[in-house]
Amino acid sequence: MSKPVRISLDAMGGDHGVSVVVPGAALALERHPQLRFLMFGDRAAIEPILKDHPALQAVTEIRHAELAIAMDEKPAQAVRLGRGKSSMWRAVQAVRDGEADAAVSAGNTGALMAMSKICLKMMAHVERPAIAAMWPTLRGESIVLDVGATIGADAEHLVDMAIMGAAMARIVFDIKRPTVGLLNVGTEEIKGIETVKEAARILRESEFEYLEYRGFVEGDDLGRGTVDVVVTEGFTGNIALKTAEGTAKQIAEYLRAAMSRTWMARIGYLLARQAFDSLRDKMDPRKVNGGVFLGLDGIVIKSHGGTDALGFASAIDIAYDMAHYDLMRTIRDMLEQSPADQASA
Repeated sequence: MSKPVRISLDAMGGDHGVSVVVPGAALALERHPQLRFLMFGDRAAIEPILKDHPALQAVTEIRHAELAIAMDEKPAQAVRLGRGKSSMWRAVQAVRDGEADAAVSAGNTGALMAMSKICLKMMAHVERPAIAAMWPTLRGESIVLDVGATIGADAEHLVDMAIMGAAMARIVFDIKRPTVGLLNVGTEEIKGIETVKEAARILRESEFEYLEYRGFVEGDDLGRGTVDVVVTEGFTGNIALKTAEGTAKQIAEYLRAAMSRTWMARIGYLLARQAFDSLRDKMDPRKVNGGVFLGLDGIVIKSHGGTDALGFASAIDIAYDMAHYDLMRTIRDMLEQSPADQASA
């Protein structure tokens, strides 16, 4: 049996808190028996639900936290009120103190990022964090970053994100040299703003051993899976993410309405039910739930706040992979080979 992976959980985070976190952890444990958990939150709320999952209870330590960060709390206020005593802060702190290999929270994204930056600090030579998300494609999955950690980016930050995204892709997809593209308004080298063109020049001329730069990609390439890693700044990335989520819901509603409109449509649905079930499974956002905070000196995973137990288990799955396959070491090794890092050495 391989070495246990220790995950700290913000049991109070998200729209549903303990009622999702505990059964989600139980599902993840079934897939990864090496998992061990620290659960931070209201002990009185956690214990009754945890008792319904004996296997999970046997590998979980509850640590009482008196405060839960609200989903609408402003980051600065969340840090001021929750520092040291909230379930979110203490889950991240466990990573800093070496008690956990990764932290997972479905709580307030801004608060989680602010607390993580303060508690864990940034990695050497990385100035700004990024949130990397798994993106379903026609080829399988890609990684897209940044989907909302910071607004705007200079060329150096885009290059850092390309390196960190490639490091994550090597772990998630088991690819030695992942392909990377910069999201742009066209594929021609003359198109786009100067920041993106400068980042493209650096990536093109550096000839990295551990990633293959494929040039510019456009919005429709996200769904095609043209490259393994798509890099953009947080404003654009977050809009792209929310647009994709909204479009998926829109298509699902269209199909549901069309299939129930007439008796013939209902019969057609029954005949093609297996195909529709397969489509629903491919479009299920719960299976790709979990954004990785890259650039921090520690592993933090942000789960969607409104997800269910299956979705939260997926976020824990990502945390397990990032910790088990040593994401931090992979990123450090790759950053050491970057032009910016070599220049500062």
